[in-house]
Amino acid sequence: MRELVEWYGISYHHVPVPKEAEAKHLAFQKMADIIREAAPDTIVLARYMQLFPPWLCKEYRFKVINIHHSFLPSFIGAKPYHQADQRGVKLIGATCHYVTEDLDAGPIIEQDVVRVRHSDTLEDMMRLGKDVENTVLARGLRYHLEDRVLVYGNKTILFT
Repeated sequence: MRELVEWYGISYHHVPVPKEAEAKHLAFQKMADIIREAAPDTIVLARYMQLFPPWLCKEYRFKVINIHHSFLPSFIGAKPYHQADQRGVKLIGATCHYVTEDLDAGPIIEQDVVRVRHSDTLEDMMRLGKDVENTVLARGLRYHLEDRVLVYGNKTILFT
């Protein structure tokens, strides 16, 4: 993605996050420094697959948006399509939500679903899910950027 991002005149940064606790903390500190310097209005996590540390969640409260490839609160965490396939669900979906200290539990901004059939494979579900993810992220981000989201406790009120 570096070439695409830089083509638009946006600086590109890659900060690997190792598994070791001390190195992970240093990586998050470096990332926080980059974010602070950029002073963004909004941060979007897409396929990030890391837990934001609590201190970073608090610093950017209701400014960090995540797209989760599941209709939350079902199938939290990694591999939700695998979980959905094992349960034989008839609907899969995506959830755009604010990031909090708790995994995939922040206030929900937008959701949508698509029907799946018993004959759909795991790969079919993942393909269908990616389409829903794109739509849900675009709508949720638009609502947020247009200040049409009011957070009340762990819920949101949308002015759509």
